[in-house]
Amino acid sequence: MSYCLNTTIEESSKTLMVIERKDLYFTQPGEQNTEHVIKAVVERVEQTGIKYVVVASHSGKTALRFAKALKGKAKVICVSSNPARKRKNKIWPIIDPEVRRELESSDVTIIERAHNIFDDIFLEDSRKPVLSVTNIIREVYYTLGQGFKVAVEVALMAVVSGHLEPYQDIISVGGTSQGSDTALIVKPIYPQTFFSNSFDQRLEIREIIAMPRVKK
Repeated sequence: MSYCLNTTIEESSKTLMVIERKDLYFTQPGEQNTEHVIKAVVERVEQTGIKYVVVASHSGKTALRFAKALKGKAKVICVSSNPARKRKNKIWPIIDPEVRRELESSDVTIIERAHNIFDDIFLEDSRKPVLSVTNIIREVYYTLGQGFKVAVEVALMAVVSGHLEPYQDIISVGGTSQGSDTALIVKPIYPQTFFSNSFDQRLEIREIIAMPRVKK
């Protein structure tokens, strides 16, 4: 793990405001980075006053760790797997009843019926490989890491499912297979405005809080 002092310059009328923050870059992706990501997210919430943290968490356990660490400083939204798992004979829902009770008692919103934004719903199990715009977007995000792609995706899923208002700064967290290794400050949108002519309706990645340097 390495530390980087990130300088962000924002222009406001005639003055320039410089924001300096500490970002984390991990030497390898994976769940071993989860605790570092949690601490970094708590610190960024305290610095910015951001009110929502969206966490990709299949089992709900990682989202619960974030909720316990944040202690009500921000609302946690847990994005778990959707019923499409059942088409491959996988169990759904996959959040253990005890974990679900803990999430609910911690006021964590659980999303487990939203379509994965970067999966082409009609082409995912196509007999022949098909290159769609959705697939291209997904592969481009993979160049920044699986956790990065997931963090962007769950932010959009939270909006499209009606659990999060768009066009506000939120923190979104993703990981590589398990746990968390990426955290971003994102301005989420409705997916339909991804390529809008109006730039204020487009997705924005405003800050990188943590991410792995090596991608898998």
